[in-house]
Amino acid sequence: MQQLDKYKDNDLTEVKQLGLWASIAGLGYIFWLVGGMEIIERLAYYGVKATAGIYASDPVSKGGLGITMTDYGVIMFIFALTQTTVPIVTGGLSDRLGYKETIALSTLVKIGAYLIMAFFPSFLGFTLGAMTLAFGTGIFKPGIQGTMVKAVPRESTTMAWGIFYQLVNIGGFLGPLVAVQLRQLSWDHLFFACAAIISLNFLFLLMYTEPDKQERLARKQAVKAGELKQQALWKESLREIRKPLVFGYMFAFSGFWFMFNAMFDVLPVHIKEWVDTSTIVTDLFGAGGTQNPFWIGLLGLNHEGTRVMPDFLMSVNSVMIATCCFLVAAGTAKFRIMSSMLAGALFCTGAMLVVGFTPGAWFMIIAIMVFSLGEMLLSPKKGEFMGNIAPADKKAMYLGFVMLPQGIGWTLEGFIAPWLYDMFASKDRLSRDYLGELGMATDRIQGIPQGEAFDRLVSFANTTPELMTQTLYQANNIGLAWYIIATVGAISAVGIYIYAKMVFRIQKAAN
Repeated sequence: MQQLDKYKDNDLTEVKQLGLWASIAGLGYIFWLVGGMEIIERLAYYGVKATAGIYASDPVSKGGLGITMTDYGVIMFIFALTQTTVPIVTGGLSDRLGYKETIALSTLVKIGAYLIMAFFPSFLGFTLGAMTLAFGTGIFKPGIQGTMVKAVPRESTTMAWGIFYQLVNIGGFLGPLVAVQLRQLSWDHLFFACAAIISLNFLFLLMYTEPDKQERLARKQAVKAGELKQQALWKESLREIRKPLVFGYMFAFSGFWFMFNAMFDVLPVHIKEWVDTSTIVTDLFGAGGTQNPFWIGLLGLNHEGTRVMPDFLMSVNSVMIATCCFLVAAGTAKFRIMSSMLAGALFCTGAMLVVGFTPGAWFMIIAIMVFSLGEMLLSPKKGEFMGNIAPADKKAMYLGFVMLPQGIGWTLEGFIAPWLYDMFASKDRLSRDYLGELGMATDRIQGIPQGEAFDRLVSFANTTPELMTQTLYQANNIGLAWYIIATVGAISAVGIYIYAKMVFRIQKAAN
């Protein structure tokens, strides 16, 4: 039994879950309130996040930053490092200062982030805006999720996390829907709109009541009176991180989050450059597309109604989760948490292979759907797992620890995945290479603004964009970057399996 002492503060028991309707009925107004706040926050967040790669790679002549994917990777590296480090450091701060206070602070910071992006349309300006947005998001998450953990009965956690994740993805669907239309007007329209949207959370805060607030205040008073000793927050965090359960979780899931974030950071650019989404519109509406504003808005089409915008195609992920996540949560309520997460990692790995295999538009939708199923099996469970094993007075701290593997995986991916894409699949880089093969002088190629090389190639070769895209795709191994990313996911799945065996062993010994 001595070997279990290091887990004595952590509750590893798997509580029997209530049925679908009993679980939903047990969720109080605080749960739905924070769910509404999460929708608003995600709407604004994904309005920018889903389009960031497109904004970065679009030429300056079209209002973009006109930078390479490698340079974009630098921004994503900083963004990921900031967003995933902050909750690890400040997650416990919400437990001590109050959830309402930290949520309000994060909202102010995020408003500032969107305004920076709007007023400073440059590499440095967008980097600073991204860092500020990441900092605000890192403060926001522990307070929101800590509130939810305290407000939800233990026997309803599987359904609660599934529905919460569903609400998150309603915002994830609406964000790109808004972004697609606004960015076609101008990019600053999008950034100003996101600042206005996130400010709506102040209305929700007027109705917010922190669960177990009296307990937190009593603990704070006991510490102040010297009745209870409280370690420095960084020391407490370090002590918990060093536990094998937390440390092992960090390494097992890092590879998955590398693969997961590549889907959202790089795939929209891949679709923009290599996937002919007009085939979807043609199959649905005929050769002329549609001029119906309802369908143009709902399906995220360009203003001409002839093709699906790449950032909106990613919303297939959010639509699936927003409509199906509670069903998946109900279906997996009887499964072990770790088994569900392992299955999710395998599905997402398969989706990466499909993306690399073909540029077909409908195949992209299939890949995103398979990926979404994997995400529903894994991602809601991470919060449930950490929320369950966390000591009673460290719920927000442990939910901050959820960001540990995300921090490692996403930070590495933030730079490596865009760099891989730049090396093997960048349309601009491959177009410059082909222009050289066709005889264009090197100085002329170097003088082409970033992001405009493909248009110059089409003109120089006197062909159509569609034919030239096919030529470049067939002449290069575009899918290699995605196969490498899938390999990282497969290795992570092995790590999750090993970690699951460890957790099962501990649970068995504790019983």
